[in-house]
Amino acid sequence: MFASILAPYDGSRNGERALRKAVELAQLCGAQLTILTVYRHRSMIEASLSMVRSDDPGPLDGAMRDYGREIAEHGKAVAREAGLSEARAFVKAGAPARTIVAFAAEHGHDVIVIGSRGLGSIEDYLLGSVSHKVIGLAACPVMVV
Repeated sequence: MFASILAPYDGSRNGERALRKAVELAQLCGAQLTILTVYRHRSMIEASLSMVRSDDPGPLDGAMRDYGREIAEHGKAVAREAGLSEARAFVKAGAPARTIVAFAAEHGHDVIVIGSRGLGSIEDYLLGSVSHKVIGLAACPVMVV
């Protein structure tokens, strides 16, 4: 059925539910599971106005990338605990929906399994969720959990 599954994961409760469903699907199909965490690149102005991880005085993008790595590693641990020892995890910067779709196309994923609502901003409520945008942009099937 599917040989390669992409699970975008943001660390949210819905994101973890979708990740667990992607793990289950990968086990049923004998598919390779790839976990992708996307963080949004911030401009210097946004960085100067933001208070993200105040215990880390480094640049905001560095803090976001490091936090993204923590989330991706947690996702990989969830998959491995469920028996998928070959699960891979990646962290990318960019607009979440476009980055997810581009990654899926570039790596030839057969399906994207994504949470219905994640940790998006108020902008997502006004302009549409990441999952909704992924559905509209992806060339492969998208399962929304």
